[in-house]
Amino acid sequence: MKTILIPGGAGYIGSHTVRALVDAGFDCVIYDNLSEGHREAVKGFELIEGDLLDYEKLVQVFKNRKIDGVVHFAAFALVGVSMREPLAYYHNNVTGTQNLLTAMFNAGVKNIVFSSTCATYGDVKTTPINESFLTEPCNPYGETKLAVEKMLKWCDVAYGIKYVCPRYFNAAGAMPDGSIGEDHKLETHLIPLVYRAILKNETVSVFGNDYPTRDGSCIRDYIHVCDLADAHVRALKYLFSGGGSMSVNLGTEYGASVFEIIKIAELASGKNVNYNIAPKREGDPPILVADALLAKEKLGWSAVLGLKDIMTDAWQWHKSHPDGYGS
Repeated sequence: MKTILIPGGAGYIGSHTVRALVDAGFDCVIYDNLSEGHREAVKGFELIEGDLLDYEKLVQVFKNRKIDGVVHFAAFALVGVSMREPLAYYHNNVTGTQNLLTAMFNAGVKNIVFSSTCATYGDVKTTPINESFLTEPCNPYGETKLAVEKMLKWCDVAYGIKYVCPRYFNAAGAMPDGSIGEDHKLETHLIPLVYRAILKNETVSVFGNDYPTRDGSCIRDYIHVCDLADAHVRALKYLFSGGGSMSVNLGTEYGASVFEIIKIAELASGKNVNYNIAPKREGDPPILVADALLAKEKLGWSAVLGLKDIMTDAWQWHKSHPDGYGS
């Protein structure tokens, strides 16, 4: 049985991926500082509380355990905060990953799946987006993710460390059994905000209603978190079977508008959503949808769960956990 180290494994996507990896026959060691992750999300799994910036502790993990591969989720991921605090983002996301790669190299670990983002593409003008598009991030968050991708490229050249960087779009949903789900300290994602508006009688903001789209609101590619977890498992297996390094898009290849999300949330919950129309946010493209052909060709992966699954599973989680893991 191969042992996988999962920095950030107590977070939203990480905790779902831990379960998928265990179901696939891997042994998982979660390494998380719990600044954004939740101990409750990985109850019953091995958790080492630690930070990638603590290099000596990281080295001890590799010394004490025979690690065969890494799936890396430990990054700051709020675009707005990154604009205000770029140095903090570079320190955590880039320096932290440098520590991880150095420890991997010294321990002879050659395979890593790095959780990347479509923010590496920046303010694209056309969709669907494929991997040949220019990478021109328009915020420090995207820049730090791209910086890590470039660092990985040169680690492959120099040390033979192979990598897959899944660039995904809008992660959403929850485990169908309602056991774990989305709980961020600062919530910026649309679907949790919509359900919070329902549960707490709040109002959600729709940023612009006159975009050149079918209903005037922005369209995004929402992908079920369990599909994302499956893709990370496939990426790891691809590397263990000798696959070459690559960055690869993950998405459903179709998009949903903000108003469509609100409508489906009302159907899933049986309740009305209070919303207001707010000014457009600078840099928000009208449509962002993935071209996921490369993932299908290289990983044998495509999304199998649709928007109805996302919204139903997310509602079950938020309804039973109105205050997240603190409920």
